Amino acid sequence: MSKSVAVASGADVYVEPIKEDRPDFKELKEIEKQRREILLRAELPFWRILMFWSGTCLKEIVSDTLVWTTIIIYVGIRIYAWVVTYVPDSVTLLQKTNVGILGGFLSFFLVLFVNQTNGRFLEMYGFSKACSGRIQDVAGLAKTQLPIEVADRLVRHFNAAHIAGYVGLNAIGMGSPYSKTYFFDHYNEEAKLLTPAEMEELSRHDMDHSGLCMKELVTWCQQDVTDARVAGHIDTYQEKYFHDKILAFRAAMDGMYDYTDQPPHFFYIHFLVLLSALYLPLFAIDTAYAAGWGDEKSYGLDVLQGLIVFLQCVFVVGLRSLATNMIDPYGDDLEDLSVINYVEGTLEICRTIMGAKQADKGASGVTTGLL
Repeated sequence: MSKSVAVASGADVYVEPIKEDRPDFKELKEIEKQRREILLRAELPFWRILMFWSGTCLKEIVSDTLVWTTIIIYVGIRIYAWVVTYVPDSVTLLQKTNVGILGGFLSFFLVLFVNQTNGRFLEMYGFSKACSGRIQDVAGLAKTQLPIEVADRLVRHFNAAHIAGYVGLNAIGMGSPYSKTYFFDHYNEEAKLLTPAEMEELSRHDMDHSGLCMKELVTWCQQDVTDARVAGHIDTYQEKYFHDKILAFRAAMDGMYDYTDQPPHFFYIHFLVLLSALYLPLFAIDTAYAAGWGDEKSYGLDVLQGLIVFLQCVFVVGLRSLATNMIDPYGDDLEDLSVINYVEGTLEICRTIMGAKQADKGASGVTTGLL
């Protein structure tokens, strides 16, 4: 993208371009393709699910330093146990500890965290689908109640507001991969949503760093409806129904912005990370010392206990990673929401609605079993 910044050099001022570092449309489509493929894996047999790497917890686990630290602690203690020939006094002391209590509390908080972030994720998914639904409602009403040119203008503005809303998410939270250059401009050129004069009118807003462009486009939609009522195309009751749908769209989009702007409390996340960082090494120590010393050592038991340590890492780090990945569903992770699918699906449905034609109403004869 070609943003620019003024830089002073002595008496001269020149404009230095800032390169857009967000994904281009081709990259966004590739991410979207992988997302849709991952969604289809949910009903596969368990043995096929285990064969996948992308979209799983494995990538997070193998790159987490806490997992490797925990395993190294366990392996180090077991190597020491095979080197010495006596039973250290610390073995007896550790038998009096109960690390399991800490594990129980941590499990509770982790599951609660996942439940909370999953609720956020599904709520934001609902907002996205509600936006699409309200656009379809207005398209259907416009097609049947307004002249074609008025209806086309309204639906164009509404779809433009939809796309601009996702671009504006970059202004808050963790940012958005959807940019004006690579996202909005692509669909604007493809679907002819806004005229050059309309784009010039919106240029006073920074679409990439503000939701104001979406807000103004929604207001344009309301103005289109009011103009239609003034022109006598609809009455006040129909106008109110249009406005209700448009404002419901804006409320759903505002909900997405509100959730994105307010993630779960950092205090809570830090608390879970701190508990995890303390618990897993302690669990590794407790398990390693319980695996046997002196004549009670066994390679088989060492491997089994090591597997238990690894599974505990999978549980703790996997749940924590799952929850954090669901905090921002409008990013570029493969687990995030399929924004391109929602946008393109809405555009396609609007094309179908606006191009809908009935057969000759004068034709005689019943063609269905409804009558």
